[in-house]
Amino acid sequence: MPRPATSAPTSTAPATVRRVGVFDSGIGGLSVLRELQRSLPSHHLHYVADSAHAPYGERDDAHVIERSMRVVSHLVDHGAQAIVIACNTATAVAVSQLRAAWPQLPFIGVEPGIKPALALSRSGRIGVMATAATLSSAKFQRLVATHGAEKFIHLQACVGVAAAIERGELDAPDLLALIDTHCRPLRHAAVDTVVLGCTHYPFVQAAIQASLGPHVHIVDTAVAVARHAATLLAEPAALPERAHDEAGVLLETTGDAAQLERFARRCLPFDCEVATAPRGL
Repeated sequence: MPRPATSAPTSTAPATVRRVGVFDSGIGGLSVLRELQRSLPSHHLHYVADSAHAPYGERDDAHVIERSMRVVSHLVDHGAQAIVIACNTATAVAVSQLRAAWPQLPFIGVEPGIKPALALSRSGRIGVMATAATLSSAKFQRLVATHGAEKFIHLQACVGVAAAIERGELDAPDLLALIDTHCRPLRHAAVDTVVLGCTHYPFVQAAIQASLGPHVHIVDTAVAVARHAATLLAEPAALPERAHDEAGVLLETTGDAAQLERFARRCLPFDCEVATAPRGL
């Protein structure tokens, strides 16, 4: 496991532009990155898709912690002054270890929006779609105990969905069939609100909505995460013209850069640089 970086960053930004590191086990965190760019337009965003090890939600805790530590070390080495963990599983499993290793950095994680879902629900019956690793984590169980005690919450482990989304064919028949398979128990449970507990899932939200039915509310926390980041990493009220020019978005992947670029072109409403992560990451 890599040690936290102690040397000076290999890449630094002007004082007027903060550099924010963002990572996920693959392309799912782009749903969070999309909102971050809207909330922090003057910040440089450096995103790592750890697609060679995706999805984290189907890996054991030790693997998720080791990969999260390695990716954050890379982001810090390249000047990140704050980290957004755009992955529910990595947040649930590794955020405590990451904060202990880099106590000087602000870490912003994502977690399923149980509290807003319960507030939105008319019947008090909600569902959570997430990976098995997220649902079984101690952090998630504490979240349920805090906000969902004595409430009806159907937990649906969506095995295989994140991996299928990672392939980038969002309208593939096998993916749509898999989504329907995981939505069926939620329909039978008569929930009226469903939480998307994996950052991959917003990219197939239309298919999830179609399977659940139009009467079911869907809760995605990407906007809330971006709003929290904007509050924590105050967007300057006024910046020199040059600072806006130097802000930008870099996407790196441990997998196929061409596949990431195709997906980014399809799903991100802004330009970004795409590169292969360094060998050994």
